[in-house]
Amino acid sequence: MNPTLTGILLALGGSLTLSINDVAIKFLSGDYPLHEVILVRAVIGLVFLAGLIRLSGQSFRLFRTQKPLDHLIRVSIVMVSNVTYFLGLAAMPLADAVAVAYVSPLIVTLLSVVLLGESVGPRRWAAVSVGMIGVLIMLRPGSGVIQPAAILVLISAFCYASSHMMTRRMRATESAITLSFYVQCGFVLVSCTMGLVVGDGKFAGSANPSLAFLFRPWVWPALTDLPAFLATGVAVAVGGLMVSQAYRLCEAGLIAPFEYAGMPMAIFWGVMIFGTWPDMTAWAGIALICGAGLYTLYRETRRRQETRFDTRSGRV
Repeated sequence: MNPTLTGILLALGGSLTLSINDVAIKFLSGDYPLHEVILVRAVIGLVFLAGLIRLSGQSFRLFRTQKPLDHLIRVSIVMVSNVTYFLGLAAMPLADAVAVAYVSPLIVTLLSVVLLGESVGPRRWAAVSVGMIGVLIMLRPGSGVIQPAAILVLISAFCYASSHMMTRRMRATESAITLSFYVQCGFVLVSCTMGLVVGDGKFAGSANPSLAFLFRPWVWPALTDLPAFLATGVAVAVGGLMVSQAYRLCEAGLIAPFEYAGMPMAIFWGVMIFGTWPDMTAWAGIALICGAGLYTLYRETRRRQETRFDTRSGRV
């Protein structure tokens, strides 16, 4: 199969799969601490990766790496991205949080120029500007105070985009499975450390949903919640692999807009699971952010078609 088409399909599938992770995290954030959710999710992810390697007949030597420092940097970036996103998600409607997070493909476009030297034209820069306006709307400064939860998600989006820059940088020597393995190991280490420090609940008691999620004491999971833990572990393992492989195969500026496939799923889950429907302000922000990303996709498609036409016609 054509690598470009494969990358696009992986990005679409990964985004839809990761939407399950979002709804599971949102569901669990009301009763469990963040470090517990991350630890259980990471352990499930590692078991999944181990099983995948065994079934595929590959060796665990696949986890050997030539870039330990790059993995450390990438894992740290992914860690900050996940923690800030989950804390923001705990305090925001699902669709609102995902909309702010989806500024990351626009940030990917920006960083792909600065860090990777990829070409971006003036119309795509205009799309980035429109997307940023959408983010400002989602921050709701006119309500008298900018939402701290939305700022957390915005920080997450920047870190998420940066992690994909690292993926592109490491693609020549590191497989998607290797990249995912070290991220899951980082989650285990950090969540265990966090559990040892705050797991007894000594800092708990805040009325703020984000702080409550961060400092809530460790509790034994109820049997009825185990499917949600399993869903987040499997979804992030499968979705993470698919998106990482997509960014390994294709230019970041091409793949990033396809991640918007998760936006309608976020609205669907928000309505079906949590009974929340975006208000008019949220719809305006969603429209600008997603519209900018989809326009970027349209321009990229046209540019590639024109390039192929020029090549076939002998133009230079």
